[in-house]
Amino acid sequence: MLGLKVLAMAVVLSLACSSVTAAVSYDGKSIVINGRRKILVSGSIHYPRSTPEMWPELIQKAKDGGLDVIQTYVFWNGHEPSPGNYNFEGRYDLVKFIKVVQRAGLYVHLRIGPYVCAEWNFGGFPVWLKYVPGMEFRTDNQPFKVAMQRFVEKIVSLMKSENLFEPQGGPIIMSQIENEYGPVEWEIGAPGKAYTAWAAKMAVGTDTGVPWIMCKQETAPDPIIDTCNGFYCEGFRPNKPDKPKMWTEAWTGWYTQFGGPPPRRPAEDLAFAVARFVQNNGSFFNYYMYHGGTNFDRSAGRFVATSYDYDAPIDEYGLLNEPKWGHLRDLHKAIKQCEPALVSSNPAVAWPGKNQEVHVFETKSGRCAAFLSNYDPNSSTKLTFRNVEYDLPPWSISILPDCKTAVYNTATVQSKSSSAKMVPVIDRLNWQSYGEETPSADDRDTLVMEGLWEQINVTRDSSDYLWYLTDVNVGSGEGFLKNGQLPTLTVMSAGHALHVFVNGKLSGTEYGSLDNPKLTFNGGVNLKPGINKISLLSVSVGLANVGTHYERWNTGVLGPVTLKGLDEGTRDLTKQRWSYKAGLKGESLNLDAPRRSTSVEWTEGSLLAQKQPLTWYKTTFNAPDGNDPLALDMISMGKGEVWINGQSIGRHWPGYIAKGSCGECNYAGTFNEKKCQTGCGQPSQRWYHVPRAWLKPSGNVLVVFEEWGGDPSKISVVKRTF
Repeated sequence: MLGLKVLAMAVVLSLACSSVTAAVSYDGKSIVINGRRKILVSGSIHYPRSTPEMWPELIQKAKDGGLDVIQTYVFWNGHEPSPGNYNFEGRYDLVKFIKVVQRAGLYVHLRIGPYVCAEWNFGGFPVWLKYVPGMEFRTDNQPFKVAMQRFVEKIVSLMKSENLFEPQGGPIIMSQIENEYGPVEWEIGAPGKAYTAWAAKMAVGTDTGVPWIMCKQETAPDPIIDTCNGFYCEGFRPNKPDKPKMWTEAWTGWYTQFGGPPPRRPAEDLAFAVARFVQNNGSFFNYYMYHGGTNFDRSAGRFVATSYDYDAPIDEYGLLNEPKWGHLRDLHKAIKQCEPALVSSNPAVAWPGKNQEVHVFETKSGRCAAFLSNYDPNSSTKLTFRNVEYDLPPWSISILPDCKTAVYNTATVQSKSSSAKMVPVIDRLNWQSYGEETPSADDRDTLVMEGLWEQINVTRDSSDYLWYLTDVNVGSGEGFLKNGQLPTLTVMSAGHALHVFVNGKLSGTEYGSLDNPKLTFNGGVNLKPGINKISLLSVSVGLANVGTHYERWNTGVLGPVTLKGLDEGTRDLTKQRWSYKAGLKGESLNLDAPRRSTSVEWTEGSLLAQKQPLTWYKTTFNAPDGNDPLALDMISMGKGEVWINGQSIGRHWPGYIAKGSCGECNYAGTFNEKKCQTGCGQPSQRWYHVPRAWLKPSGNVLVVFEEWGGDPSKISVVKRTF
């Protein structure tokens, strides 16, 4: 009999005239709920990446797909935007989300973190945390530990107050502290080890009554369970034999970056990876993501696209992604049929032939389940098991819940494929425009300082935009063409994007990328004798969400900034006086929420600005009939942000994919997301989700800020359908 390690004592809660007894524990086979071992099927759905109106249907579809558990992170920067000021409303109503899951009869795995990574802005940390004196993230640092413990205890206290932990009769059966910290601990050494020990002790001390996990954390101290994340986890072993084998992130695809192709993971390979994990004693697996959703507002991490579809079984819009959803549903049914044998025995493993493997789970009571594997990525095989011959396609596993009948094969897809279409429902909108002003160094509302300052230090991430402003005085005769060349302005930036204006006119634009966010503008500029106005608009595209001590990473123009080609030679502008203006004038005028904005003169008709940089556009439209999910087709636009009725849909940027950066998807063999990417030469993202809940029957206000200079006349409202 396998030893049982009890983490939570049974708790009896008096509820009116009845009582509920609940306990969560674990042993070397599985999580144990109320004394019963379980094979748990889980899926990640992040509450801020959809709307409360979408939650019930998303959760129901997850349940229909065979899930037992919904997993979500807790997003610190969404819940505490400024110190001590908490937000648990709207998309951040965590309690409401968990109660929706509870009403559906599912469990919750709450990943409190509070570091989340998640391709989320700043990894989920609030930006104000960076500026706490003496602060260092994710190490043995007292200011960080004080802030982290306060937030963790805030969340645990909130959950307890709503009776949401399983021992209280709630759905939360597990919590997570930290996130993928193992590689960081290994890199920083002793301070990392001390921090791991502290975090584990702090978490257990909150007395939730349910197990805590640490993912990708081989040094997880008892009683914390260490777990695996990855495309494959069949070879993973927890650090103690009395801990269950758990897979917290089975990656269903991958995220899209601006300038990169949307990755895809075939349903066959994902099913193969899960079946292989279960046949190797895995008892908990979670799909990351089961529904990815949308990075609304400015919540996306650095260079992460607004769409977080992730090729998940439920797509960004809440529709079933077939055949993946159905193929996995059938897998879950087959695994559940095997559950009595899986939780009561260890497998006997045999290798009857080349690339063949058999796992048999058999109990004394006569329960039997078998997994028959063919690891050849190219050829089918015939495998004889208990005198019966079974045909196995390449790179596949067949599941026999009774050790006789193959009810499922990972490479045999029975579900029909679906092909989503974007159908225009409003293809003509009447637009108005407003030109964003280019400020200069002598404007009244600027901040004046010597030298160049880091962008987030000035903006505190209140806006993507920061103006760097200075004057350049050139003598008579300088600044004109010399030998056919203009003077050269060189601007070096830590990233992420830069627009260079000289005397109010755009001189050029440069962009970084996820792999190399730094950039350099090096171009000729047309100066005039006397005072010239240099206006640099630095643009952040989300903040870093991963990396050791990423709080130290810089954004914005840090120099050097030089001007070459004048009579004096090269002039260094880096250390001269600069003025700073955080955000755009349109933002200060609330143009993103026109109902609240001050009066500005919008132009329209023949005066409508087209293909002009730094332009605001506004239109109104009525909500299309029906319930189909909606989106905006932004193929004609460049880069900026979009709002519907004052709600931010997110950043828009086509980010065209370089040809040759993606290829054929061949899933057989070790999966590599770079081999399963599509859309060469196409935009990274064309369509932007418009939640139905954000619309009124009529008079909806759509606002677009455009950096490059797109053509709004070609923006259309589309519906997503199959």
